[in-house]
Amino acid sequence: MKIVFHEKFYESDYADDGAAAAGRMESIMNLACNEPGFEIVRPETAGEADVRLAHTPAYMDSVKSDIKKYHMAMLAAGAAILAADIGMGGNPAFACLRPPGHHAYRESAWGYCVFCNMAVALLKLKQRKLIQSAFILDFDAHTGDGAKAVLSDWKACRILNPYAENGKLYIEEIDDAIKDISSVDIVGVCAGFDSYEKDVGRKLSTFDFYVIGALMKKFAERAANGRRFAILEGGYYLPDLGRNVLSFCGGFR
Repeated sequence: MKIVFHEKFYESDYADDGAAAAGRMESIMNLACNEPGFEIVRPETAGEADVRLAHTPAYMDSVKSDIKKYHMAMLAAGAAILAADIGMGGNPAFACLRPPGHHAYRESAWGYCVFCNMAVALLKLKQRKLIQSAFILDFDAHTGDGAKAVLSDWKACRILNPYAENGKLYIEEIDDAIKDISSVDIVGVCAGFDSYEKDVGRKLSTFDFYVIGALMKKFAERAANGRRFAILEGGYYLPDLGRNVLSFCGGFR
């Protein structure tokens, strides 16, 4: 399995928020770099034309007023694009990136988000005529309202934000949503580990993340010829963040 990561993501001075917290990337990569079966691949910065698939020029120009954050966000979008490209080849990929993006609208963003990384990656595949449909699971503790808004005109792109109150019901909700989907061109996952039982979401266990990853693998193999990728969104309980990411990736691969 490919882990898409750039060493610049270790830098925490691009913003002052939870996603930019010092040690957050280290909590994941210190484990991933020593995990058998993972290969670390380095992304390139996204092109402006790629990001404009999801965002207005005026919004992009406004982000440029904070040039450090802009460059980090463009690199995050590039990491999502690379993960999607790898996924299109039938190999699972996880993009360990920041800033996150599922609260980014076409013309604005809130939370810790800047550019809608998932939307940029999928819209680029669609522009290249590699896909016509997609399924997104967003298991972040917060609804991916930005991704929903950016992709709202694409009727063949379905997005699931589960709302069940505990791990068992949460996984059942995902299973119920996908069981009747017979075919989709690619499966994308907005992986928000703040849904962890010790994080703000207080719902999912470390093992639940494994089960969700395995469920998405099985779904992608059945409905999308194995094409699947995931990108990091939230996750702020640093003592267990790396374990939770690796648990999800263990099932997803």
